Amino acid sequence: MVNPGPFSFELLAGTASGPRLGILSTPHGVIRTPCFAPVGTRAAVKALTPGQLEEAGATLILCNAFHLAARPGPELVKKAGGIHRFMGWKGPILTDSGGFQVFSLKEMRRTDDDGVTFRHPADGRLLRLDPESTLRLQRDLGSDIAMVLDECPPAGAPPEEQRRAHDRTIRWAERALSLHLEWGGSRRGQALFAICQGGMDPGLRREAARTLASLPFDGYALGGLSVGEPLETRVEILEAALPLLPAGKVRYLMGVGTPLDFVEAVARGVDLFDCVTPTRNGRNGQAFTSTGLVKIRNAEHAESFLPLDPNCRCYTCRNFSRAYLRHLDKCREILFPVLMSLHNVTFFLDLMERIRGSIGKGTFESLREEVRRVWA
Repeated sequence: MVNPGPFSFELLAGTASGPRLGILSTPHGVIRTPCFAPVGTRAAVKALTPGQLEEAGATLILCNAFHLAARPGPELVKKAGGIHRFMGWKGPILTDSGGFQVFSLKEMRRTDDDGVTFRHPADGRLLRLDPESTLRLQRDLGSDIAMVLDECPPAGAPPEEQRRAHDRTIRWAERALSLHLEWGGSRRGQALFAICQGGMDPGLRREAARTLASLPFDGYALGGLSVGEPLETRVEILEAALPLLPAGKVRYLMGVGTPLDFVEAVARGVDLFDCVTPTRNGRNGQAFTSTGLVKIRNAEHAESFLPLDPNCRCYTCRNFSRAYLRHLDKCREILFPVLMSLHNVTFFLDLMERIRGSIGKGTFESLREEVRRVWA
């Protein structure tokens, strides 16, 4: 396929509210959707090299502009030639604005209608983010996809706080879009995605989706989820917002999730996902497998010479037993988080490959039921 421009999305199958197949073209490569992006918060996916990620099948990774703003700072990344050269990843990169991280600081931040002032937890430095400076930061980093600054209220926030965060996020998105278009839009090589907020209020979510869909963003995200709400609530939010977003634009569910989360969101029209789950759980001794979660620290694996998952193609499963992995963990060997993270990331990416294949073959519902049986 010929890339029709610096950034474009082609919907190959599906509609606004069901399983979809697409091709997202960026200056650094093509992404087939639905897609899972491993998280490289500080320009590194924990325990894994770019080469290992590429071998596992990753086509997109996420970095966090909030963390990179403090260390090493956008000036150094720009001087290095941009985030791709700095971290040695040749494929597409999406940078999160850091809204979720900023608003989790609570006592360390002060928010007003123009932006947010906070002390960065890494070094205590006083920083200021507003819609324009957040976009400039991501421009200097050089990511393929930038996210608008959003206000992410805590789960269970009172209705007036949810409304205020919703309204601010819309206004901030409009300001970011104005600057993005002033710079030339995605033709300059960087796309801009809006973020629908609104807490657990389906009405606010619908309002956000309608308003943002009327604006020419390159893609649309749903933020403020995966904060402890039950799956049923998240599904209600997805069903409220997704049908109102443009069918011909990318839909991105931020910070989600698990195999069950993936199939339920894909069933309702989500194209992109990111989450720290595979690497975080791997470091903590939990492996995702075709038969469920394997807790390698359990005594039952001490003398098991089976791989984590006989059905897995990853380097870990081809070469090492559960007993060996448990031994590495008990000895606190650095190799342990590497092998576990590599397995989990590969499992997530392979699941996305299976999801794409099932949509193309018309067998997605069968795969969805299989995932439900294992993970529900």
